[in-house]
Amino acid sequence: MQTNSGEIAIDAGGRAGRVTGLLALPPGAFCLLVFAHGAGAGMRHPFMESAADGLGARGIASLRYQFPYMEKKSRRPDPPAVLQATVRAAVAAAAAAAPGLPLFAGGKSMGGRMTSLAAAAEPLSGVRGLVFFGFPLHAAGSPSDARGAHLAQVTVPMLFLQGTRDKLADLGLLRPLLTLNPRARLEVIEGADHSFHVPKAGGRTDAAALADMMAATTGWAKSIAAGPPLT
Repeated sequence: MQTNSGEIAIDAGGRAGRVTGLLALPPGAFCLLVFAHGAGAGMRHPFMESAADGLGARGIASLRYQFPYMEKKSRRPDPPAVLQATVRAAVAAAAAAAPGLPLFAGGKSMGGRMTSLAAAAEPLSGVRGLVFFGFPLHAAGSPSDARGAHLAQVTVPMLFLQGTRDKLADLGLLRPLLTLNPRARLEVIEGADHSFHVPKAGGRTDAAALADMMAATTGWAKSIAAGPPLT
């Protein structure tokens, strides 16, 4: 369980304004994940809570944060420029809150994609790698790889955690995109959908799927955090 948790204010500037973050710094943390939410749920969504708890138990601190539209209790996501500005502000806030901890960034679905778009446009200061919990490659029922074209421009390692039943990411389209970036890694979660639910008939539980993701993320992050700092 995590300690030293608490809300912080993040000033994203411009049209984004101030948003709320939730910082969790477990004792002995070896890195910190700047963790963005998906389009339809904020930083306190049960998946976000469970993932943050699971990571914290394994030594990964986290900063969850709201996008401006979610802070205002709106259902319509902000323009991409505002979302990406918020990503950068959250990364800066994490660096200030936990100086010395290696940083990673990413998120669930849209939050992860906005993080990758920001990193493709300009590297996120101090961030050693990106983690995607269900990268939304395309709309359900409309397979396309267009939303992933920017991934080749990301200069840090990337970890993709994807379910085999995810209707927003055809693995047959995602895998070729990842070969364009030698620092990308795919971890397939058998039976999971975009929300990482698994069918009970398969003999697995959502908790087991989450544990697999947490273990994969921890091992990957440790291997990168142990390397030399970014220059």
